[in-house]
Order: sequence, then C-alpha cells, then structure tokens
Amino acid sequence: MTTYFTKDHEYLKLDGDIATVGITDYAQGQLGDVVFVELPDVGKSFKQGAEAAVVESVKAASDVYAPVSGEIIEINTALPDNPALINEDPEGKGWFMKIRLADKSELSALLDDAGYKALTA
Repeated sequence: MTTYFTKDHEYLKLDGDIATVGITDYAQGQLGDVVFVELPDVGKSFKQGAEAAVVESVKAASDVYAPVSGEIIEINTALPDNPALINEDPEGKGWFMKIRLADKSELSALLDDAGYKALTA
C-alpha cells in the first residue's frame, strides 16, 4: 500500500484503484479535539481538490478536500458517533472515506512521505 499526502494535510492510502482518505496526524494535532465530522454520501463523485467532508474541533472547522477525483465507495460510519477517533488514530481507525480513483495520473500532484515531512518541518 502506497501513501500520498496533500499540501492541505490529507493522506491517501492507495490499494489498487481504491484510496483510503483522511487527515494526517499533523492536521489533527493542529485542529485539537475533534467534536464533529460530516462525511459525503456513498456514490457521490468528486473532482480532485473539491470539498468532500467537514471536520470541526474545539478550535476551528475545516474542510477536507478530495485528494483525487473519483467516487465515494465507503465512508467510516464510526466517525459521526465517535469523532475522537480522528485524534486517537488519524491514519488508522480515523479514516474518512474510500474513493475509487477516476484518474491515476492525478497521483503525480501529491506528495510522498519525504515531501510531506519537509512541508510540515
């Protein structure tokens, strides 16, 4: 499984043409305690960079952008009742959605692990 990152602090874990998407540990740390999350509907399609979800913390509300174009095939149904999963395990149990990629060439616009570490240093 290959992991990519956006400059807006979303991650994408790619398995074939399915991407698991969420916010990075760095992002959840900046937000503070997450108290609410709004996820997209399964079946909805997004273009790369479109607003796909909303996360609210005690500090701020923030949009979560689609790191790639594609269709939502699954959402993390545990998050609305337990948004703290985003703080506890952002890149594991705190994932937001799974997207079936429409265009793998869009991955070239994303950062690898080293590029993301440099961005957040």
